[in-house]
Amino acid sequence: MYNQIVTKDSKISVIGLGYVGLPIALEFAKKVSVIGFDIKPERVEMMRKGIDPSNELEPYEFENCDIEFTSNPDDLKNADFHIVAVPTPIDEHNFPDLTPLLRATETVGKILKRGDYVVYESTVYPGATEEDCIPILEKESGLKYMIDFKVGYSPERINPGDKEHTLTKIKKVVSGCDAESCEIIAKVYELVIEAGVHKAGSIKVAEAAKIIENTQRDVNIALMNELSIIFNRMGINTYDVLEAAGTKWNFLKFYPGLVGGHCIGVDPYYLVHKAKELGYHPQIINSGRFVNDSMGGYVAKQTVKKIIAQNKPLLNAKVLVMGVTFKENVSDIRNSKVIDVINELKSFMVEVEVVDPYADPKEVKNEYGFELIEKIANNYEAIIIAVNHREYLNLNEDYFKSITNESAVLVDIKGIYKGKIKDMVYWSL
Repeated sequence: MYNQIVTKDSKISVIGLGYVGLPIALEFAKKVSVIGFDIKPERVEMMRKGIDPSNELEPYEFENCDIEFTSNPDDLKNADFHIVAVPTPIDEHNFPDLTPLLRATETVGKILKRGDYVVYESTVYPGATEEDCIPILEKESGLKYMIDFKVGYSPERINPGDKEHTLTKIKKVVSGCDAESCEIIAKVYELVIEAGVHKAGSIKVAEAAKIIENTQRDVNIALMNELSIIFNRMGINTYDVLEAAGTKWNFLKFYPGLVGGHCIGVDPYYLVHKAKELGYHPQIINSGRFVNDSMGGYVAKQTVKKIIAQNKPLLNAKVLVMGVTFKENVSDIRNSKVIDVINELKSFMVEVEVVDPYADPKEVKNEYGFELIEKIANNYEAIIIAVNHREYLNLNEDYFKSITNESAVLVDIKGIYKGKIKDMVYWSL
């Protein structure tokens, strides 16, 4: 398989061309022949023109790539090594939603041939690949797992917006259904991963490794968020405390904030779901999720309290929220916890206006039902810097004063203006 891929006698297919799939597809296409598949024809058409629908990759990164973009699943028959990189979200009840993964698996199963490899990159709970996906591959293809086709799991480690820790520079965890498949999958990924690979002992180990990466971060950030609530009641600034504590060599530098997106805010629920299936109810993971999921409402309530403390009428008071994406310098609005801030403010009958230099206005309207404003007004009672986009980093107090009423409140969630605000009412986590 490896030799055929290197000589381009066999092709690699990548199913799902979002934040994860497209970078992988293009990296492989610099070395081997690739078929990039996505179910949305309009996205495929953009990629054929060298445009990344996710706004993460530049046009030049499409150049000199041996890749065929398609939305026709029949084209996947021409590949022998299939990489599945579709989203694995949660539903409105915080239960894992494997629908995109299972549908992608059905698509691959319909074109699967003897000798093919299928490697999953989507984040799942331990056991999902073998218990949920492989039976579908067998059913749709009529082939036998391990005898007719091989399966592996290699979790994605893409960090949207990060230009330093890019795909090729992050060590890749790989696994296979047996020693031979693990070795071949490792060699295939070594074609593009400069940092090298780590061979996990089994598919479940690789799945578990991925799920705890984000669970660990989630729990640690939850601790910082809880500390920020405590310190706020004490009247001390959390970032001052963390700066002092951070002078010790082994202090872990996590910071409070809104924890959304499609990784940290989602993955712990997959582990919780599997643990409950096995009869164990996780305490720490659930507590961390509760704290982080409540932070949007907390920020909104603190903003309202600050406005009231300035003897301002709350009814129809105007508040500007700057930033609506799930993290800085990206266009992705999926599972953004800024929405919790906005909705909580609206419940107090506050008039909320939202701006963001990265978010697509149509996507925001379709996903959350409100419009981004085109022009910032000059009569806000409060401004919430919800996302520390690079465009906001060099704004000064004079600017904020020019767009607010007297005695306005500046809420700086990430503490980027700490020590720089003298006249306005200032608050941060």
